Amino acid sequence: MDTYNFDESDDIDQPRNQYNETKDLRDKIKNTNGKLSAETLEDVVNLFIEEGDYANALFYIDMLIEQNSYSSEFWQMKGNILSLLEKYEEALEAFQKSLMLNPSDNEVILYKGIVLEHLNRFEEANECFNKAIEDEPDNEDALFSKAIMLEKMGKYHEALPILKHLLQIKPDDKLLIYEVGFCYDMMNKFDDALRYYKKNLELYPFNYNAWYNCGIIYNRLTFYMKAIDHYDMAITINENFTSAWYNKGNTFANLGKLYDAVECYQHAIRIDSDDSHAWHNMGNAYQELGEYDQAIKCFTQAIKIDSAHYESYYARGVSYDYLKKYRKALEDYNRALMLFKNDSDLWYAKADTSYSLGYWRDALISYKMALKINPENLYALFDLAETLLEYGYYKQSLKSYNKCIDLKSDWADAYYGKAKVLFLLQKHHEAIESLRKSFTIDETKKELFETEFPGVRSIKEFVQLLKK
Repeated sequence: MDTYNFDESDDIDQPRNQYNETKDLRDKIKNTNGKLSAETLEDVVNLFIEEGDYANALFYIDMLIEQNSYSSEFWQMKGNILSLLEKYEEALEAFQKSLMLNPSDNEVILYKGIVLEHLNRFEEANECFNKAIEDEPDNEDALFSKAIMLEKMGKYHEALPILKHLLQIKPDDKLLIYEVGFCYDMMNKFDDALRYYKKNLELYPFNYNAWYNCGIIYNRLTFYMKAIDHYDMAITINENFTSAWYNKGNTFANLGKLYDAVECYQHAIRIDSDDSHAWHNMGNAYQELGEYDQAIKCFTQAIKIDSAHYESYYARGVSYDYLKKYRKALEDYNRALMLFKNDSDLWYAKADTSYSLGYWRDALISYKMALKINPENLYALFDLAETLLEYGYYKQSLKSYNKCIDLKSDWADAYYGKAKVLFLLQKHHEAIESLRKSFTIDETKKELFETEFPGVRSIKEFVQLLKK
């Protein structure tokens, strides 16, 4: 039979003693009418820090500093509390006052560097870290803080040697292993990244960030099922991990499993209803499924959350286009262009919709804008040629067809269109050659010709039909 000796159990006595100490301190605060000794105030500050009540800790540290304004230690405590409250500017002032009183305090120099790093004042932070390391070359906290700052700056090549040096000192430190993997990940060295992430997971299998990052890498490598397996592990550990649901949805979309993708985006939105990217990508999935009304609802919600996301206006315009609601589509394209003008495909979409509404001059301008941004936008170039042909700008149309052929020499449509222009320009020999080239590349073009121009017996008749 098992026996239990409660008298010798440290686990039982410790909480009871801690509770008694806490109660004694609270009683002191109540019974002294605010007149607390420095020793008691320091205990009270530490108590509130342990409890996570940083606002009260700040109140009492200020009382303590009023009694001991020349204590570098108390200014340091205040700086730490303000850091925990994420009041970094005020924390910096407190650490600077602490250093005025004790300029050689390496710990405060390090804390000051960390606060400067939070404020994105990287050069000053680096000076602090270097000073701390210069005074103590083996200061692991300073080395690690510098590495994290370098990561934040995107200088992964500089952060990596520091982290690997620390890893030689602490080979089983799971945080260091993870950060080394992260550096390799950001450097696109995926095999190395996976090796370190998996080593981290051997030591800490509940690190959902490591599972998630492995999923991201597998997705980039197009190992989509492996990616989904790793996202699932991250979600099993943390079911409210929005990014994992979102990226799992993206991976299903890559696999063409669009309803599964929608389900994942819906999970992400249940967790964070203001996730505009999840709403947008769910709209994309519905659009690919041909469910344009649902897509429009999703894009509309994304716009409500982020009115500066031009892609959502653009995508909603495409859905309106599919539904032949051209005026609404054009409105969305114009709104998108107010936010971002340097998208060739967006100008092309506006051009096609303008054409559908009969605004052919606006269409021509938009086709030209699309081509100014991307001269190799083949379909914009072809539609420009077709529109120029339709409205009688034959020489300009011919130039556009020729550019199409330069970009894609085996495109039957371009030769077919070119032939029509050449006939209208009375260049019959060249026109016939272009028509034959079109038929050779694509036999169906001959059938199209016979359908479009039935009963044509001569070049003269053909030209007359074209002019109509």
